[in-house]
Amino acid sequence: MAKESYFSLQHSESVVAGMSATIFAAYVQNKEVNELNEDEFVKKAVDIAVKLASYADKVVKSDGEWMKQEGGSSAIL
Repeated sequence: MAKESYFSLQHSESVVAGMSATIFAAYVQNKEVNELNEDEFVKKAVDIAVKLASYADKVVKSDGEWMKQEGGSSAIL
């Protein structure tokens, strides 16, 4: 029987995991992944997903980051 794993990911972690899976799938589809380099491509996919998410966070402001907050203060851009 396979060992069971349980995760409790935060929303942003789930988003990055999904992005990583998409990137990793592209490597698999291009036949770049094998048993010997699988860990390397998993790391590479996660690193790229984090880089993409980090850049998006830097250039895109969500409602909570720029809208005037109740109580009179507003976020600084």
